[in-house]
Amino acid sequence: MAFEGREPPEDAGSPSPVPDMNRNRLPTLFEVLSRRTHPPVDLFSFYIYMRDQQRSVDYLDFWLDVAQHMSLCRHYVRELRRSVLVGTPDIEKEESKRSSRALEAMGEMSHGPAGPSMYASDKEREQNAQMSAYLRDQPAPGGIGMNDSPASSQERRARASTQLSSSTPHNMTSNSNSPFHSVAREDIRASAEKILYTFLLPGAEREITLPGSITTEITTAIEQDGRDDPEVFDVAKDYVFQAMERDAFPGFLRARALGNLIPPTIIARLIIGLIAMFGAFWTAFILIFLNYPRHTRAWEILPFTVGVYFLASYQYSLDPIMALLGFTEYTPFNFSRIREPYVRKLLVKRSVMVLAATVLIDAAFCVLFILVPGKRL
Repeated sequence: MAFEGREPPEDAGSPSPVPDMNRNRLPTLFEVLSRRTHPPVDLFSFYIYMRDQQRSVDYLDFWLDVAQHMSLCRHYVRELRRSVLVGTPDIEKEESKRSSRALEAMGEMSHGPAGPSMYASDKEREQNAQMSAYLRDQPAPGGIGMNDSPASSQERRARASTQLSSSTPHNMTSNSNSPFHSVAREDIRASAEKILYTFLLPGAEREITLPGSITTEITTAIEQDGRDDPEVFDVAKDYVFQAMERDAFPGFLRARALGNLIPPTIIARLIIGLIAMFGAFWTAFILIFLNYPRHTRAWEILPFTVGVYFLASYQYSLDPIMALLGFTEYTPFNFSRIREPYVRKLLVKRSVMVLAATVLIDAAFCVLFILVPGKRL
């Protein structure tokens, strides 16, 4: 599945996150997920790492879908609040008055990224709690409540998939009860059901491993209680964040911030390096035992240099020349510029170290096999 299809939509009028160009350290997982970093430690790079190396991209897709769900809810509630501020035809109704007071009490919804609960400010926690409470009091049309008879899972999966595919934030819907017809209340319900049926139910298409208590709680809340507010996924979202932070993110930083090669390329360099070193040693001994002059044996520099360079690249997962030129490898033969300043600084230092080690080892081999006296057997 293409990464672009997983990207949470930006709220209308919300500014894009600005990467911190003065950060003199490696980024945190929250900064990467919040799009506050540059390549090679940006969200796109982390997605590729989770897909190709960690083989657990479903966890990241779950996070992105929950973040998109949060964005949909914020967008929907913000539009309703703005419509209340300018007045609506039903504002005189008692129910509308209660609704308007609840919306006004939230204040302007923040544009911050949907992160784990531990990183939210007190204001964000309060706003998210108020938003979830409001959405619980305003059930989606067609949603299942405690007194309704639930539909079968297959019917509900089909309905969620159809609704979400036909009404997305990028394709404006005409059947919407939000003022600007960009996010319908049904879209929020369909989004919650899609997350449940895609990632959480046993036997789901892309089921992720979560404690059974979390999965049961979410399933009950959505299917029986008719909930679709963002708080439904809070516990699962925090669990997935901690799992990625503990199991995947350290390896991602080692691979992308301390190196610039990917596993297939690293293995290829090992093979090339071993072949070059075998050829260098074989040639060196042949020239010595055939008593070739030293100026002829000087050509041994070439295979020794290639062998040592490629083996050093394998050992450090780093191509020093490519790093000094400011490039990193995403996928085989697909390169991108290193734009994160601190990572660029780290890779330059490591490249100089690797090049120095390569030159010293290469020089030692060349001196040994070129200057040693020849003896014809």
